[in-house]
Amino acid sequence: MQESLAVQTSSLRHPERLTFIVKFDTGCRRSVCHCRRCGNFSSCTHWQEQVIAWCVAMEVLRRVIVWTCMDGAPPQMVPFLRSVTGSLGSGDQASIRWRLDQNRLLLSRDPTGILLQRPAYCPIKHLSVKEAASVPLDIQQRGVDVGVAIILESADQSVLLTRRAKHLRIFPNIWVLPGGHLEPDETLLEAGLRELKEETGLAVEAEQFPSAKFLGVWESVYPLMLSRGPPQRHHLVVYVLLRSAHTHLQLQECLRPSPAEVSACLWADARLAGASVAAVDGQDCSAAETDEPEGLPASISVSEVSPDGGLKNGALPVCVLLRRAPPRGPDVERVSAGTKFALNLWLKTLRPSTTLFHS
Repeated sequence: MQESLAVQTSSLRHPERLTFIVKFDTGCRRSVCHCRRCGNFSSCTHWQEQVIAWCVAMEVLRRVIVWTCMDGAPPQMVPFLRSVTGSLGSGDQASIRWRLDQNRLLLSRDPTGILLQRPAYCPIKHLSVKEAASVPLDIQQRGVDVGVAIILESADQSVLLTRRAKHLRIFPNIWVLPGGHLEPDETLLEAGLRELKEETGLAVEAEQFPSAKFLGVWESVYPLMLSRGPPQRHHLVVYVLLRSAHTHLQLQECLRPSPAEVSACLWADARLAGASVAAVDGQDCSAAETDEPEGLPASISVSEVSPDGGLKNGALPVCVLLRRAPPRGPDVERVSAGTKFALNLWLKTLRPSTTLFHS
C-alpha cells in the first residue's frame, strides 16, 4: 500500500517554495521523492538532504526506535552509526533498564538491570570515518530499530528454532529464535507473540505466560561483519523467555510455519544448545569443524517447510548448528550470534541435571 504526501520546503539558495511528492510504500518501508522542479529526485542536489531528512523523520514516526537517557539529560535518539552498547556501557556489555514511551524504547544505565551485549566484531564498533561516510544518507538517518524474539521452552525443556527463508534480504538461511519488529503501540510481549504466530502458526495469549521473563538484549547489525560490506540494518533484539506447559511434541503438532519467512523448524535441548553456544563467532572457524562435542548424534530431526506451508520430516547434520560465522566470503547456514547469546542466557536458567536430547 502506498501513501502520497505533498511536501513544501525552501532553501536559502532557492527561496521559492517547491513541492515534493513523497510516496511511502508501507510494505517495504521505503520512500520515493520527486521534485516538481527537476522531475528527478536523485539529481535534485539542492534539495536532497532536506527531503531525505524529512522522509526519514516521517519514517521514524512509523517505527519504534531506540533512544537513550544519560545522567538526567533529555532523551536522545541513537544514530544509526552509533553503537548503543558502546554508548551505555564499557567494552561490549552494558547493564540497562528500559521503558516504552510514545513509540520510543528509552534506555538508561542500571547496574541491577538487564544485560545488553554486542559482538566483539560489531561493524558499528569498527567503522572508520571513511567507511561511515560511504553509508547512504537515508540509512545513516534511520536510527536503531527494535526487535523481539521468543525463547519458547517446552515442558520437556527444549526450545524452538526456525531457519529463515533463503529469499529474505537480511540473514537468509540462518537459524534463529522466532521474532521480528516491535510495531508502534505494542508491548514487547505482544510483539513477540504476534511474530511467533506469524512465523510459526503458534497462537498463544499473554495471559498464558504470567511469568514471561526478559533475559537479555542483543545489538545486531547486518551485514554481520565489515568484511561483507557497510551496515544496512541496525537493531536491538529483546529476548523473552516463555515456558510452556506442553511438551515439544505437543507443540510440534500445532506448528503451521509461514513459508514466506521460515524454511525449517527444529527443537533443541540443552546439550545441543550448549554445543552451539560454544562455537563462538569471530573465532577461528577451523576449530569449529574439529572440536565437535562428544555424545551428540550426527544429525537431528527437522521439519522442512514446503511452499504451501506443509511440513515434512527431514534430517540436519548437527555440525551445521555448530558452525561459526566465516570472517569473510559468503555466509553459511548456522545459528545466529544473537540466538547463541540468548541460548546461553536460557541455559543459565535451567537445572544442571537437564541433559536430554530430542532426535
